[in-house]
Amino acid sequence: MNKLKISLAAARVNAEMTQEDVAKEMHVSKNTVVNWEKGKSEPTISQSRELSKLYNMPLEYIFLP
Repeated sequence: MNKLKISLAAARVNAEMTQEDVAKEMHVSKNTVVNWEKGKSEPTISQSRELSKLYNMPLEYIFLP
């Protein structure tokens, strides 16, 4: 799970987005985005796909174990 949070945060930064930006685009709270990045929770499959589009990265790249 630790690598997942690093990948999510790195992908977001690479997309030049803040946690607030992602929360707004994903229709979730900023706290949800923070929890994804910290590994406290995981996005659903559909949310993962949306993150992939939002970050303009293949899903497999973002979620490499």
